[in-house]
Amino acid sequence: MNDMNFDRSPEQNAPVKVMRVFDSCSDKECLTDIEVTLTDTALPPDTNIVRTRSAAVESVCVNVEPIPFNKGFYSIDLAFTFRVEIQCYERACAAPVTVFGTAYASRNCILYGSGSSVRTFTSADGDNSGETSLPDLPIASVSVLEPVVLDTKLTRSCPLIPDTPTARQSEERGVSVTLGLFYVVDLARPVTLMVPTYQYNIPRKDCCTDTDSPCEIFDKLKFPDEEFAPPALMNSCDGLDEIIS
Repeated sequence: MNDMNFDRSPEQNAPVKVMRVFDSCSDKECLTDIEVTLTDTALPPDTNIVRTRSAAVESVCVNVEPIPFNKGFYSIDLAFTFRVEIQCYERACAAPVTVFGTAYASRNCILYGSGSSVRTFTSADGDNSGETSLPDLPIASVSVLEPVVLDTKLTRSCPLIPDTPTARQSEERGVSVTLGLFYVVDLARPVTLMVPTYQYNIPRKDCCTDTDSPCEIFDKLKFPDEEFAPPALMNSCDGLDEIIS
């Protein structure tokens, strides 16, 4: 165990404050045709082809609300914000014009978070004497992978032109994307658990030093055979079935 040895029996039990996960869920979402709001620039007028160069999760806004008449259960609203980089082409193989935009998507789930009517104050909170006592909500956390770009389309919308007698409509082109998203939602609250404790341990492993020369360090590296011989897909149909499924 990396030179970290413990006695077989604990010296005593000690209370430890931890975040216990009461419920969690995972999801695989296909977010279809999400409208992209372009920032700082408009779509070039001669654009005929669009592709998404990259998409990233910029932020996730999480809101937790108790469900009436279902004590211990909570509704969790997730609002995803994506930062999208789009390349616009006048024709195939032409030099693209890069524009940036933001896309939004929302999801909801219901999880069990147990019940509690206490409020916890710490010394770091300062003077909270004016606070009112409210039920303590569990804490929701979201773990999300970067989205998979599945499709990018040119769209047409018809916003109203203001300050005109008839408020006529003008056709305006935009962009929509389809993203694949994987995420996990946890609902937890602080609890106190009794855990066995062992004696304090000082690691005996020496820290790395700079005594080796660069060539000596390089000589210790294994030759990367796999980089020069990438694995081949043994059965193309099986690989396709796995992607589709």
